[in-house]
Amino acid sequence: QVQLVESGGGLVQTGGSLRLSCAASGRTGISYVVGWFRQAPGKEREFVAYISWSGATTYYTDSVKGRFTISRDNAKNTVDLQMNSLNSEDTAVYYCALKTQTLRVSWADSRRPQMYDYWGQGTQVTVSS
Repeated sequence: QVQLVESGGGLVQTGGSLRLSCAASGRTGISYVVGWFRQAPGKEREFVAYISWSGATTYYTDSVKGRFTISRDNAKNTVDLQMNSLNSEDTAVYYCALKTQTLRVSWADSRRPQMYDYWGQGTQVTVSS
């Protein structure tokens, strides 16, 4: 089993920044990839960002490109999501998700929630005007 714990959410004003962190523990395997998703009230869960095992490959949804940065520290088993220039459309519960025994996946696969094996409980991000 793998446990994922997100942290770093909170209330921030428009234009502000937050840094989310996802800490993985348990049987993550030799390698794993991680995605961040979010779900706003009344909306479906949507893909935000992805990072490969080495960190060399990252993907972002168009709405966050240039504002969000995903990174990882494999020694600490953490994956961070730096979020800058936040706006009201970024308000959502943010989830990290992990797929074990994988070095990297395609752009198309990274966006599919069904691809991931484990999910965190989520952290709330609220952007106020």
